[in-house]
This record gives sequence, C-alpha cells and structure tokens, in this order.
Amino acid sequence: MSADLPRFDIVTAGELLAEFVAERPGQRFDVPGRFQGPFPSGAPAIFASQAARMGARVAYAGCVGSDGFGDLILDRLTADGIDTAAVGRDVEYPTGTAFVRYRDDGDRDFIFNLTHSAAARLDVDDAGLERLADCRYLHVMGSSLSSPAAIALIDRLATRVRARGGRISFDPNIRAELMADPATRAAVLTRIDDCDVFLPSEADLAWLSHGEPEAETVARLLDERRMSLVVLKRAARGSEAFTSGHAARRVAAYPVDERDPTGAGDCFGGALMAALAAGEPLERALQLASAAGAHAVTRVGPMEGCSDRATLDALIASHGGAR
Repeated sequence: MSADLPRFDIVTAGELLAEFVAERPGQRFDVPGRFQGPFPSGAPAIFASQAARMGARVAYAGCVGSDGFGDLILDRLTADGIDTAAVGRDVEYPTGTAFVRYRDDGDRDFIFNLTHSAAARLDVDDAGLERLADCRYLHVMGSSLSSPAAIALIDRLATRVRARGGRISFDPNIRAELMADPATRAAVLTRIDDCDVFLPSEADLAWLSHGEPEAETVARLLDERRMSLVVLKRAARGSEAFTSGHAARRVAAYPVDERDPTGAGDCFGGALMAALAAGEPLERALQLASAAGAHAVTRVGPMEGCSDRATLDALIASHGGAR
C-alpha cells in the first residue's frame, strides 16, 4: 500500500448482534411463535458488510461474547473482508441479541439485549485507535450511541480521525427510546454538529425540524453545521442529496418485491459511502446506494441482502440504467 494512502477507506464501530426474525406478520412477542435465525446483525455491521462487498477497505470496532453467536458474527465479518482486529471477545457477557416482529401494517417491533451484553462493553486501546484512525471516513450510527463505553470510544476515535484529516459520516437513526437518555441525545447532537456527510431519514429530519419545511431544515443544517452533504433517505420514494448552493439531486427507488425491510437504510449508507470513498461522482454513488437499499429488502435477515457491485449494476441495468 502506498504511504500516501490511508490504511482503511471506512471505519465504523458499534453494536454487534445476533438477530431473530418472526416468521409471519402479526406474530406477537407475548405468545409462543416461530423465529428464523440467528442472523448476524447490528446497524453498523450491516453498513460495514455492504461497504466491504462494494470493494471498500473496511475496519470494525466492537465486541461480542465468547459464544456461538459471537462466532457467527465474526465469521460473517471476516468472510466479507472486514478487518476485525478491534472486535473484542468478552468472557463474562454474552453476545447482544435482537428479536424483531412485523405488525400486520408492516411496522416493526424490536426486543434488544444490549445493555447487559458484550455489545455495551466495547473498548479499544490507544494503539488500536491510532490504527483505526488511519482512514478516509469514520461512519457513525446513532443506534451505537446507547452506552457510555460506545459514546466514549466514538468520541476518541472521531477526534483522532479528524486530526489525521479524515472525514466523518453520520446516520442518526433516531429512536424515541434512545433519545429519552440525556447522554445519548447529547452524543447524537454532537455527531450532527461534527459530521461532514449527514444521512437522515425523513423521520430523523423531522426530529431536527423547527417546524419549517424539509428544504428549510436542510438549508439550515448546511448553513449552521460543518456538514457539506446531506442525503435524505425516503425509503420507497428514493432519496435526495443536498449541497450548499446547488439544486437537490433526486434518485428514484428501484421497485422490488419486499420480504424484509430491516437493514435497507444501512445498506443504502454502506453503498453510498463506499462509492464516495472510491471517488465516484455523487450521482453514481446515489444510484448505487438506491440499488443497494432495494436489493436489501429482497432477502430475509438484516445482512442477507448486502450485495456486491456486480449485483447492483445488474439491478440498475434491469430497470433501464440511471433513474
């Protein structure tokens, strides 16, 4: 590797989970039912898998238990080519878990075991942080800012990445239950202030609104914060990218048969940041991201729909190319 190139294109950190998915819509948590799994999961892990399958050099900081679920997750990350030197194995706490059910209207409910699992115990020493900081982008997920250990590690890592000239992308992934915690809320707002690339959903943007229209919220963020690019994820209605002084760039979604929506936004972000790290034009990066989000929902399991560039190019071509 050239001395002028960073060691990694993208570094991310956060929760690593084994996820179980309800087999049928309408299944409840308070009665016996069948679940599929375990699947490797965690929002930053889904993001990392998608970015790595796009060819990005990706490293991960996290923690799993010394159990079979931890083996499952590490095997998947390794198979995707992700550097896992900063993924610890906790001998006292089990790997974190998530259970998801789907309501009849398509909405989802989750039960997480994070606080009392290895997912909340991540830590990296100074040498490990210096190694991880040698990257183009640090990607942070709002869902990862749910424990004091994670907040402290991401703060330390962000400071070092910035000092080395790297950039920070942030997907806020706002969840009401997390925002009830003052420390998490403050950490989310810190990352919004400090990021270069901001990837909100419509619900995330509404949380930041002062009651004004979406376009005014975006303009205010670009004017008042460090960020230079805002990509608004609109799920089945595609996405919009905003930069200061330029008209919004809109990319339509690719229609597919949806089987499981979990992870679609994470795959969108992974493909987008991998493409930007590779020097792709913004329009091309948005197209690939849209295709990645669409492909993700065609598979059951949060990381099962992650895709490589050839798969995305084929999906784009099947819909007539650029949209």
